[in-house]
Formats: sequence, structure tokens, C-alpha cells
Amino acid sequence: MELKRYAALLWRWAWLIVIGTILASGAAFGVSRYTTPIYQASTTLLINQAPASSSSFDYNTILTSERLARTYAEWLRKRPVLEEVIHNLALDMDATRLASRVRVTAVRDTQFIVVTVEDPDPRRAADIANEIVAVFSEQNRDLQSSRYAASKQNLEQELARLQADIDTTQAQIADLQAANDPFRRDEQDRLQALLTQQRGSYTSLLESFEKVRLAEAQTTDSVSVIEEAVPQRNPIRPRTLTNTLLAALVGALLAVGGVFLLEYLDDSVKSREEVEALTELPTLATIAQIRAKDLPETLVPAISSRSPIAEAYRLLRTNMEFASRGDPLRTLVVTSSGPTEGKSTTIANLAIVLAQTGKRVILVDTDLRRPSLHKFFQRTNIRGFTTALLRSGEAALVDCLVPTSVTNLRLMPSGPLPPNPAELLGSRRMGDMIAELQTHADIVLFDSPPLLAVTDATLLARACDAALLVVQASATRASALRRAREQLLQSGTRVLGVILNRVSATHGGYDDYYQYYYYGDGRQPRRTGEPSKRHGHTAHDHARPPQHNGTSVNGKEHAHDARREV
Repeated sequence: MELKRYAALLWRWAWLIVIGTILASGAAFGVSRYTTPIYQASTTLLINQAPASSSSFDYNTILTSERLARTYAEWLRKRPVLEEVIHNLALDMDATRLASRVRVTAVRDTQFIVVTVEDPDPRRAADIANEIVAVFSEQNRDLQSSRYAASKQNLEQELARLQADIDTTQAQIADLQAANDPFRRDEQDRLQALLTQQRGSYTSLLESFEKVRLAEAQTTDSVSVIEEAVPQRNPIRPRTLTNTLLAALVGALLAVGGVFLLEYLDDSVKSREEVEALTELPTLATIAQIRAKDLPETLVPAISSRSPIAEAYRLLRTNMEFASRGDPLRTLVVTSSGPTEGKSTTIANLAIVLAQTGKRVILVDTDLRRPSLHKFFQRTNIRGFTTALLRSGEAALVDCLVPTSVTNLRLMPSGPLPPNPAELLGSRRMGDMIAELQTHADIVLFDSPPLLAVTDATLLARACDAALLVVQASATRASALRRAREQLLQSGTRVLGVILNRVSATHGGYDDYYQYYYYGDGRQPRRTGEPSKRHGHTAHDHARPPQHNGTSVNGKEHAHDARREV
């Protein structure tokens, strides 16, 4: 049952969900279409870490490798690298703005680092990515070489000095050999020994220099480009289709959330289950919304007796008989918790279906503040209930009963409106008048003002056999309905049940059964209030109440009351 309730709720608010989806997707599509496209280019680096002193790999080695990758990833986005890139490519931006377009990611469990650049120009994005790697590689080499630069420079200078001394000594020996002077042989031997010593020193320095170079090679990390960045043809954003679909989904979810929020905050009564739970009274009938241009067209049983709404009123008549438990009702008041809930329409149609069974029915308009029953039947309101109440005698009572076009149904309009309605309805004369009316009819129906607005309905209900409470679906508040029910019970009124009025025709399959039953021969059903054309004439020709005593039925006179009570 809960799933059906949620499904019905979503179906009722489907228009809002559709509008939310369309608005969200349309906004996302428009923004995506007018957003500057952004392209992406990536360069992949391989970090060759210097070999460890030990051939075995322990936790420290792994930790060092991870830290090295994170260090290089941060270094690639630092100001020295970015400023040199800006200078080399002549970019019109500063280092902070360029850094916001660069993303460096160390690929987990590998020695790869991916440098990604985003830019509105695909070619410039690729150039920036490649230049960042080139500048970083050069700065990395310079930094690591600086650790051995001083030692190498000293050794190179010493080697150059020794080489110069060796060259000088060799030249002196060559001169002595060319002179072939036997007296200077000792000098030649001394120079020869000095040359041997100088060559030994040179060899030692050369070995030291090579060791320094070897140490530099063993402790230097190298960076290699595995994959250069190339311009991409398709932008990474905006993704118009993806953004539109996601926005549509988000819009639908927000709309659904808004629907549930509105439903949670809305305490109006919508179903017969809610009515019965609040009032602990049976729902005698569920009446659909009557769509009519003026008040006379709302008398559905007289105009269109085969319509589902007319059948619903007949069901109300039957359920009233069951609810009376074999005790015939002679007087009945129909009221509601608040105004504009359709109580006058309900009692007028109820009077018609009761009269159609052959019962003598008198319909009395005791709403002495805003009467409307005379407009339903197109009668004048010159004389009526107040006239008969203020005048005693049988003749005065019968004189105020107005015949209608419906057989067995007579109407007593409200008559002139008094300044003290509550006092009139609570007077002793009111009880006598109810007793007199019973002698002229099988059942007397009283239309009353709303319960919570004035005390008239409570006074009238206490003087009648029973009461019916009209509830407008999706309009009557739960708190108002609860107070109305308590007010009737406290007055000692016998409440037969509740009538759920103005239910949506598609709510809970209300109309399906009757349409199938009555129009199962394949004919298209008509809307309530539209004339049915059979045998060359309309249903209005048979049952519509005629104009009487010059009373106008045009829309101007009845427009306000039709909106109020239909």
C-alpha cells in the first residue's frame, strides 16, 4: 500500500518533476554550450632513483622511493620551474595562474610521474607540459651535480697543473738529450726521476677524479621522458551530454525531494483512509470534482444520471440507509469544517437522488449568512426559511416551499438574511418548525454554515436526527477536520459519516469502473457538465431546471458563488 501511495503521489506531482528536470537539464545544456572548452595534455616521466648502497630492498628503501616521487611531484609545480617555463614560452600569465592549470600525479606502485596541463589552446597545453619536464630535468641535473662540483673542480685544476709540470720536464729532458753533453748526465737523470714522480702523482689524481665521477653517477637520480604531450582534439570539459544528463537527474531528484517535503508539510486530507483515521467515522462516499460553468450545471443526477458522479451520489444515498441502522432519518443537516468545501453542492445533489427514489424531500437553506441553494435551482430568495420562521401557521410554512423541476423535491430558500442567525436557529420556534416540516416530507435536509466559522451549524445539528460532514480533498486541514468532528460530538449530534468531496477523477482509479460499466459499448464518455446528445436532444432538455420568476442564470450573477460552492 505504501508503494501505491508513493506512486500516486509522484503521479500527482509528475508535472513538477518534469518541469524541474527540464529546467535543470536546460540550464546545464546552456551553460555547457557557452562555456570555453578546456583541453588537456599529459607528459609521462620515468624517475630512475640512484642505486642503493645495499643490494637488498628494505622498508626504508621503499619509503625513500615514495618520498622521492612526492618530492619531484611538488617540485614540478614550484615557482622556479614555472617562471622559467613562462619565460621560455613567453606566456601571458604568472606562476600562480599557471600552477592552477598544472596537475602532477605520481602513479602508484610505479616510477612514473604524469604531468597534466589544462588550457583553452590544445597546442599550448602540450607545449607547456613538455617545457615543464624539460626545465625540471635541467634544474634537477644542475642541483645534483652541484654536490660534486667543488671536488671535481679542484681535481681538474690539480691535474692541469701536473700535466703542465710533466710537459715542462719532458721538454727539459728533450733539450739535454739533443745537446748530448756528458757533463750534464746527472741533470738528465734527475729530471727523468722527477718526470716519473710527476706521472705517478697525475695517475693518482686521475684515479681520484674518476672515483668522484663514479660516486656522482651512483648517487644521482635521472629523469627520462617516456611519453611526450601531444595536442588533443576533444576537450575534457565541458561535456555537454554528460552535464545535461547529470543535471536532469539532479533536477528530478530535487523535484522529488521537494514533492516529499511539500507532502510532509501539507496537512490537508487527501484520502478516505486519512479521513477515517482522523475522525473514526466511515467515509460514506467519494465524490469527484464537478466541472461546471455555473451552479445549475452542478446538479449532476438531474442533468446526467449515467455519469460516475451521479452514481457516487446514489452510493451515498445507499450508505446513508446502512448507516442509519434501520432507524429512518427524518431530518439531516449537511455541514463542513470550513467554507468552500462543497457542502451546498453535496446537499443539493443528495436531495435529488433521494427524491428520485420516490421519497418526499424538502431541502431547506439554513445558511443565513451566504445562502446559495436558490441559485442551484434558479429560484428567487424573496421568501423562505426566515419568512416561515418569523410567521406562525401552516399557511406560512407551505407558502415558503418552492417546487423544483425534480419530482418529489421542494426547496425552502433562506429568505431575507437576518442580523441574528444564531439566535433564530437556537430558538424554540426552530424546533417547532422542524417538526412541521416533517409532516410535509419523508426527509428534510438542512444546509448549514461551516462548523468552525460560526455556531449556527452546531445549533442546527443538535436539533436534527443526524449530520453529514463534507470534507474537500487536498484542501481541508487535518486539524480543522479534527476540531469539527469534536465539536459535533460534544454537542451530542449523531454523525452518520463523512463525504470526501472534489477528489481528482483519476485519483485511485475513481472513474475507471463507472466508465467501463456505463460506456462498455465502445462509446466515448463525456465530461461532467457537457450535454449528452441522444435522440436529437440534450439531457438539459429533460432535466435542467428552468428559469423562474425572472431570475438570471448568466455567469455574471452566479460566478462568485459558483467558485465558492461548486
